[in-house]
Amino acid sequence: VQLQASGGGLVQAGGSLRLSCAASGDIFSNDHIGWFRQAPGQEREFIAAINWRNGKPFYVDSVKGRFTISRDPAKNTVYLQMNGLKPEDTAVYYCAYRGSLRATPFSSFANVYTTWGQGTQVTVSS
Repeated sequence: VQLQASGGGLVQAGGSLRLSCAASGDIFSNDHIGWFRQAPGQEREFIAAINWRNGKPFYVDSVKGRFTISRDPAKNTVYLQMNGLKPEDTAVYYCAYRGSLRATPFSSFANVYTTWGQGTQVTVSS
């Protein structure tokens, strides 16, 4: 699986952006696709993940109610809809793939995700 993230940009505080993560290759039902972000000088931070089979999402508390992760199996694409953006959301956003042969709990640890997209910059101005 290869991932291509897009959709970043410059937006004012309170605005919205939708990020896309297009996957090439086969994604299987037990796989997860996650979104992470990394601000300058900070560690990579988990944001959300989605179960490819049933679309069940999992979020970090800081984005619950503002961000929505979804997937379109027909397009092999995962989306991250970001509303109510804040300056502290400024970061490079990455999508990542975690394959699994069996159903597995969500994980926020970056090291369990094996394939990463190239990142897309999101800048929120105050």
